[in-house]
Amino acid sequence: MKFNPDKMAFGRHETFAVRYGWLSKGFQAMVAKNGSKVFESDEATVELGVGKNMVSAIKYWLRACRMIDASENIPTVLGKELLSKDGLDPYLEDEATIWLLHWLLATNAELATSWYWFFNRYHKPEFTAQELTTALTDFVNDQVINKKKPSPSTLKNDAALIPRMYTQSKGGTRTPIEEVLDSPFSLLKLVTQTASGRGYQSRPSTRPDLPLGILGFAVCEIFKMKETRVIPIEDFMYSKDNYPAIGSVFRMTENDLIAKLEKLVVFMPNVFDIRDTAGQHQLYMSEEIDAIEFVKRHYDNASKGIAA
Repeated sequence: MKFNPDKMAFGRHETFAVRYGWLSKGFQAMVAKNGSKVFESDEATVELGVGKNMVSAIKYWLRACRMIDASENIPTVLGKELLSKDGLDPYLEDEATIWLLHWLLATNAELATSWYWFFNRYHKPEFTAQELTTALTDFVNDQVINKKKPSPSTLKNDAALIPRMYTQSKGGTRTPIEEVLDSPFSLLKLVTQTASGRGYQSRPSTRPDLPLGILGFAVCEIFKMKETRVIPIEDFMYSKDNYPAIGSVFRMTENDLIAKLEKLVVFMPNVFDIRDTAGQHQLYMSEEIDAIEFVKRHYDNASKGIAA
């Protein structure tokens, strides 16, 4: 969604990164109880098998990943398609699901502002935890004018959690076991530790594991956000006018993005077309289609053994 400086959220995760099983367990418990009251009930900790703060974190991540509607606290259409017990991938067994959840999170500027900022606005390829905290603080100070600013500790927690969520842990002997339980997002390798282990890297690269069905979903969302039928390829690469950008969110090189868009035209025929207009590469949407159709096509192909 488009970034709006009047609608931002920080630090609602209780300092807990997403863990394997959390989204599936929380979503299915909510559906079974026919509403979000499961997170507020006295039995929530027993039912979900986690501590009280973790219950709040699970609800937050379901909302931030757009599995739960933030305003009505009911399952979204995509949430039902994906995480219901008979859904497309209720237990996150297909890596495509992680790519999709990453897109949903990193473009949720309203509920996951720090994640939107990092993947769309922060382009430093190598950084330390302190540099990330300083940059996020500068961004917030620049953007937050008409409302109360989050505390320095809140921003520090957000800045610390982003690389922790996306980096595969090395599991040192002194590391508490709960800190070694990698978030599913670490599979994507969008953030890695530097050789020294004192900093992080997040560089554009080729993303051979990014499925075309997930890319197609993201492209459809961008077209819907911008309410247009034609977008310059460059606008998919770099964030402009407060819109998210696919190349930035997935940390792709420009050549890789173009190559995948060309394959996308073939993946779902008669929907997209790439044309040169006045020397500028542009992607045209020839036919309106629900973004979920691209997701369904991926899982359908996967069930038939067709490569993404």
